[in-house]
Amino acid sequence: MATDIQQINKNAESKMQSTIEFLDEALAHIRAGKANPRILDGVKLDYYGTLTPLSGVASISTPDARTIVIQPWEKQMLKEIEKALINSEVGIMPDNNGEMIRLNIPPLTEERRKALVKQSKQEAEEAKISVRNARRDAIEAIKKSVKDGVAEDVAKDAENEMQKLHDKFIKKIDEVFAAKEKEIMTV
Repeated sequence: MATDIQQINKNAESKMQSTIEFLDEALAHIRAGKANPRILDGVKLDYYGTLTPLSGVASISTPDARTIVIQPWEKQMLKEIEKALINSEVGIMPDNNGEMIRLNIPPLTEERRKALVKQSKQEAEEAKISVRNARRDAIEAIKKSVKDGVAEDVAKDAENEMQKLHDKFIKKIDEVFAAKEKEIMTV
């Protein structure tokens, strides 16, 4: 029976860890005024009839804090890449010089910074809800295991462990959000 509770705890921890990874991924796509190649992760283009991520047809680099350079592996892909960037949600006009494409990251206005912090906070809130749901599901499973014969003191200990795990992940979410907020608000 104790292994059931250990499994419940492991499953909950795994869900909470996945939530943190998802939050990291979501926040990486929020542009913070600095050149970050990950803002291009969602850009896909037609490559010989296959929808391919931008990183699959070109090398992407950041020579400085305000510039992203996209160097296609095949020169004829320049127009396709440019078209994909214009049609994407990146919101930056590409500069095509015939050899490579340059994206100049504009500095963020105060208003835009506040909107990005708000968006980041929303992502963090959704992550917290997900962690709370994992805790709730685990505690329900623990309570159900008492009906199946697990000792009540073992179940109580497991619930306390679940609460500690929950608190640890909520703290981690707050730290991730604070770091992103600092990154966005740093001029």
